[in-house]
Amino acid sequence: MKAVRIHKHGNKDVLVWEEVPLPVVKDGQVLVEIKAAAINHLDIWVRKGIPGINLPMIIGSDGAGMVSKIGKGVDKFDVGDEVIINPLLFCGTCSSCLNQQENQCYSIGILGETTNGTNCEFISLSQRNLIKKPSNISFESAASFSLAGQTSYQMLINRAKLKKDDIVFIWGASSGVGSFGLQIAKAYGCKVIATAGSKKKCKYASELGADLSLNHYKDDITSLVKDYTKGKGVNVVFEHPGLETWKTSMKILSRYGRLVTCGSTTGPKVSIDLRYIFFKQQSILGSTMGTLSALNGIINFIEHGKVIPVVDKIFPMRNIAEAHKYVENSNQFGKVVLVP
Repeated sequence: MKAVRIHKHGNKDVLVWEEVPLPVVKDGQVLVEIKAAAINHLDIWVRKGIPGINLPMIIGSDGAGMVSKIGKGVDKFDVGDEVIINPLLFCGTCSSCLNQQENQCYSIGILGETTNGTNCEFISLSQRNLIKKPSNISFESAASFSLAGQTSYQMLINRAKLKKDDIVFIWGASSGVGSFGLQIAKAYGCKVIATAGSKKKCKYASELGADLSLNHYKDDITSLVKDYTKGKGVNVVFEHPGLETWKTSMKILSRYGRLVTCGSTTGPKVSIDLRYIFFKQQSILGSTMGTLSALNGIINFIEHGKVIPVVDKIFPMRNIAEAHKYVENSNQFGKVVLVP
């Protein structure tokens, strides 16, 4: 089969579309023919270099396809089933997994980082990493939301405990997690303030349902949020950029507010004034990936039309370098999808 692999870390030129052996299907595993995969910023970080990556590595976390072969003991799928791939690797037997906290598994991993990923023609996975694809969405849409969708759902519903009267602030609505976070908050009945990096992207955010769309490069975020909330601030801040946005995030967070973060794309080192935290009784919540309930939750929203996976552009998988460049230049609104 063909796959996108890296043999060393570096710029987009280290991405190679090449022949590799077809994966072996072990007991309890399912061979999936990939119909579509998607790019996450994780792919960029893996390509550039994350400590502990075993090379060569097939990159990619998200994907959707069709069951091509089943191993001994597989009882949930048949050949021909259309499936969505859950990129979270978990054992299914530890105390965390048994308590439905799969993202706290003692052997947690992610496809395309811990082991070979989805940027390929075929992948062999445990049946616990597969969910049947709803019939009302395409393979391209199905491939676009597993990692970002479950992450956003976990952040807002499972961690921040979203309430229907909350005002939610979403950084970077044009990103995968941002576009899903915006829609999840609206589906839940919240008011949403969203940011994006251009006039065009702000328009897209408004079309997705944002009640107020702000340009995070040009607008005075703190002042405009205070005006919109009559000085109270927002109940929930959806954080993932990190260093460059953190100070503003803390300024606009209300009393009893919850800041939930899943990333640090602009840097991990931030400062916190504890006086504001304890005086305003605020909460800072960390969140990684999502539980199976989070993935099923976002799928339920999509099935019922409450959330729409935003696919910005589709690239042939062989043009992987061009696709990475497109993402690194922040050209997209939503997800960039690959097809073999």
